Amino acid sequence: MSRITDNTSRSRFELIEEGKLAFADYRLDDGVLILPHVEADPALRGRGAAGRLMDGVLTLARERGWKVRPICGYAVAYITRHPEFAELQE
Repeated sequence: MSRITDNTSRSRFELIEEGKLAFADYRLDDGVLILPHVEADPALRGRGAAGRLMDGVLTLARERGWKVRPICGYAVAYITRHPEFAELQE
């Protein structure tokens, strides 16, 4: 798994690859991780960075016992394409 950082001061999970940032903004509401926005630096797009970010975020959510409410279209699509995370979706 790629190294995901929980930047609590900015309420986002971050992944740095090749000096570039991919991040997922979040809110935590009573054990539900709400993901309104996922973004990767243009230099990382098409190279799997956002997918590695989502894999890390969802793995952390599972470890912490959170449900996930994806709002961002990318987050919704990622969970749909990865049924191993389906039980996390609220």
